[in-house]
Amino acid sequence: MVVKLLPAQVVAGTGAKFQLLFFDGAVVMKISLNWLSDYIETGLGTDQIAEVLSDLGFPCEGIEHLDDDVVIDVEITSNRGDCLGYIGIARELTAATGKELKIPAVELDELDKDVTEFADVEIVEPDLCGRYTARIIDGIKVAPSPDWLRKRLEAVGLHSVNNVVDASNYAMMETGQPPHAFDYAKIKDGKIIVRKTIAGERLTSIDGTQCDLNTDMLVIADAQGPVAVAGVMGGLDTEVSETTTTILLEDAYFDPVSVRTTSRRLALPSEAAFRFERTVDIEMVDWASKRTAQLITQVAGGKVAKGVVDIYPKKPEQKEVTLRLSRLSRLLGIEVPCEEVLRILSALSFKPKVKDDLIMCSVPSWRSDVYREVDLIEEVARVYGYNKVPTERKIKIEVVPVDTRQKLLESLGTYLNGCGFYETINVGFVDNSVAELFTKAGVKEHLAVKDVSRKSANLLRQTLIGSLLGVLKTNINAGNLPCRIFEIADTFVPTPEQGGELPIQKTELALACDSDFRDLRGVIEGLVKSVDRDAQIIFTPADLLWAQTGAQIIVNSQTIGTAGIVSQAVKEKFDFKDLSPCAAELEFGQLFTLQRGTVKVKPLPRFPAIHRDLSIIVDENIRWADIIEAVKNKASVELEEVQFVGIYHGKGIPSGKKSVTLSLRFRDEDGTLTHQRVDNFEADIVESLAKSVRAELRTV
Repeated sequence: MVVKLLPAQVVAGTGAKFQLLFFDGAVVMKISLNWLSDYIETGLGTDQIAEVLSDLGFPCEGIEHLDDDVVIDVEITSNRGDCLGYIGIARELTAATGKELKIPAVELDELDKDVTEFADVEIVEPDLCGRYTARIIDGIKVAPSPDWLRKRLEAVGLHSVNNVVDASNYAMMETGQPPHAFDYAKIKDGKIIVRKTIAGERLTSIDGTQCDLNTDMLVIADAQGPVAVAGVMGGLDTEVSETTTTILLEDAYFDPVSVRTTSRRLALPSEAAFRFERTVDIEMVDWASKRTAQLITQVAGGKVAKGVVDIYPKKPEQKEVTLRLSRLSRLLGIEVPCEEVLRILSALSFKPKVKDDLIMCSVPSWRSDVYREVDLIEEVARVYGYNKVPTERKIKIEVVPVDTRQKLLESLGTYLNGCGFYETINVGFVDNSVAELFTKAGVKEHLAVKDVSRKSANLLRQTLIGSLLGVLKTNINAGNLPCRIFEIADTFVPTPEQGGELPIQKTELALACDSDFRDLRGVIEGLVKSVDRDAQIIFTPADLLWAQTGAQIIVNSQTIGTAGIVSQAVKEKFDFKDLSPCAAELEFGQLFTLQRGTVKVKPLPRFPAIHRDLSIIVDENIRWADIIEAVKNKASVELEEVQFVGIYHGKGIPSGKKSVTLSLRFRDEDGTLTHQRVDNFEADIVESLAKSVRAELRTV
């Protein structure tokens, strides 16, 4: 296990020093059993408490015996921010032991004046600050902390500073909610403004760090400028000192991503930032503020102004999650009695209500990690006990053959590799500008993520071609030419009436290359033939939104995909300056349904073939498919194969015409062909070409 010990840092808003121990991404929290007993009387010994916590998913990393206390080092995973306080740990023990949880009663000694006479709060960035509370405590006296407070903090590794700082740290360790105490006299006009940084602003933090703030960072400011980096650390100019008599107490909820980003950029870690990064309980903010105020007045004197300034712009909706008992038993492999499931969920404050096979739960505000059915199943399993899942001495492994779908995937990939194509794997999202180029429905008709966590690329793909062209452009920029790539992935198209209906999800095979369209067509024809050697493949002209020249790919009278040369708009989007890439997309499901023809083995031909090349002049708009059809109309059974050779425009070819060269191969299986017979076959074909496509033989 990797252990990282961070240098001593400063707790935001207090100035207290601390050390964080990290174990492989998790943090170790020190639990004083004397302190823990304020919230739950387990009746268990030290080793038993450590074992219970380990069974609940909080492994014990060590036990330290002090003079009159025992401290357990408990590993807290990154998704359990609610357990970065004693009350959270006590809740877990309550669920496991059935003992009563004791929440401290809060009563405040209040002034006659209302808090609104002292302070005001404005939140300019409600998306980054979901809630902000301010309380005023007047008449305090900053002095050393009493022994009981100092000893408890020192037991968990926090150094005593003064009574106000220590009371704030005590409240944070108890509730998991970081408070911040400002010297009220140093806040201009008593008004707090939660906003982003203005260009050029700087701040000296409590630990003396000079912070060069950028405009993406959230700060706590007054009328004169920033006084704290929101959720990270307070400013030196407004810290509590020996001359402080009035405090403005902050308790708030800050966006975890914003706090994490700011803390990293400024290289300014703190216990406050560590907790905000892991999400604090937005509903507990006001209670935590009251509790902190109570502790401060208890050790530093003073009284609290009546009421609270509580700005709460967007109260989140109550999360409801449903658990199926049948799903629980299938996932765990054991039967957990319904009564036991209800007991566990009730003990964890999920307020379960059962109806047939369903248990409907209301997720408590402090459990930000629970939002799916499987999360509830995990809660039941860890409290019920993983040790109750039966184990066997032998593990049985059943070997099953590769299914037909997987075989086809491997076969297609092998064929395309042989043609020089490399497989790519892209994310399933595209941005608006790419989506508009490839779908007629427009951006509004795309499925998109509901909670936008990315600045761009939030639309689920309806085609793979846009992503492939992006990969092609990257390779072109890197000089990796020639470049041929493919991808096999799912696309998502909304149903015509998306009234709760699931989208149409199809697996597609897309190809893109920087070579000629004829090369791409040959690859596709060979690919289809590798699946069904007897397949009849036709490319018919089609208008495609993304292609200047497009075609439908028809196999055995069924349309299985499209192909084309990208349009000017696509070239401009991807900056293909001197290149006209080709692309195609085929439905994997259609390829899957193609029946492989029976493989027949026949001997090598006994008699030689005769080859004849024809160069014909036809109108520019005549298609190769038209020429093939004309050839086959008069072809004898001896015609074995027709191959395209090339097209010529130039000297000797009239305007609006083109010269097409094709190669004919004749063979008789019963004897040797004579050139005289082949001359007759060729004459019939030339006659058919003249009638069907008005072809003229090119003689020079």
